[in-house]
Amino acid sequence: MIGHRFINFVPGENSKSKFEQMLDIFTQLLNYTSGDATEALDWLNQLDRTHKFTDDEYGVGDFIEDLKQNGYLKENPQDGKFAITAKTEQTIRQKSLEEIFGKLKKGKQGNHSTTKAGPTGDINSDTRSFQFGDLMEQIDFTESIKNAQINRGVDAFSMHEDDLVIREADFKTQTSTVLMIDISHSMILYGEDRITPAKKVAMALSELITTRYPKDTLDIITFGNDAKPISIKDLPYLKVGPFHTNTVAGLELAMDILRRKKNANKQIFMITDGKPSCIKERDGTYYKNSMGLDPYIIGKCYQLAATARRLKIPITTFMIANDSYLQQFIDEFTKANQGKAFYTGLKGLGELIFQDYNKNRKKRL
Repeated sequence: MIGHRFINFVPGENSKSKFEQMLDIFTQLLNYTSGDATEALDWLNQLDRTHKFTDDEYGVGDFIEDLKQNGYLKENPQDGKFAITAKTEQTIRQKSLEEIFGKLKKGKQGNHSTTKAGPTGDINSDTRSFQFGDLMEQIDFTESIKNAQINRGVDAFSMHEDDLVIREADFKTQTSTVLMIDISHSMILYGEDRITPAKKVAMALSELITTRYPKDTLDIITFGNDAKPISIKDLPYLKVGPFHTNTVAGLELAMDILRRKKNANKQIFMITDGKPSCIKERDGTYYKNSMGLDPYIIGKCYQLAATARRLKIPITTFMIANDSYLQQFIDEFTKANQGKAFYTGLKGLGELIFQDYNKNRKKRL
């Protein structure tokens, strides 16, 4: 009998436990509370009262005990406040990776392929005749022995240079990336939370690179009034401040970091709302213009974009605001660098960053 048979769904062994379901919610809440476990648990209680996803058999108190026993949560005995552990930090990154890049095809761990053939890397299907200087590891002995048998027969078997077949391989590249995240106050203005999606993308990208492409390097910096590097483990706690946008400081720090990298491929990803409004002078004072697009400030931005171009460091800007005058600035900035710009909403930010990261690594040596 051909057709479909519908039956009632019965949760099986692959269904998530109540703890796993609540852990998914808890880690999402931690993104919005910037890693504040006590506040996230308070929100969890409020959600539970509204949506009733716990029952008499398993409540929020049971969930907290399981978090502690499984190494996700620690409690300060002096004030009773909770804090997340390194295990939770990694879990947040992993879940961000699954959420943002989960639908993308997995590749081999290590490196990305380029479009150019060479003596080392992953073997491909292309073959050619042996040439002086080719390595022993490149010889396809199965095809070479086959050629020798065809050319001289089994009885008088011998192998000559013209029997040898080389199996082409793809070069592998290593890339150094600096991800710049704008933490100015405008990233939470106008009723839109821009910093949480940016933070989640940074966590997903860091988890992707460290697990799948460990030979690549990723440095993350934040820029507000000043710029500073942060470690991957600091990402869950990232929050905006009452800052202006010192894009110049961010670019200077990013290029300083990349100058010290030995990889040939270097790139900068910048997530911003595109409104530089601050610069630090040599005497330590700040020149600020909250209106944005001050000629003095944007002139410095254009200069650094051109400097990065001369250093062969492309800058890809992910612009998460749709103001036309800000987009015009990004257009000019991108021309000065000969880089790229994406005018994107927050929803597709992760996919764009992954695609561009992967594309950039394939096209350059």
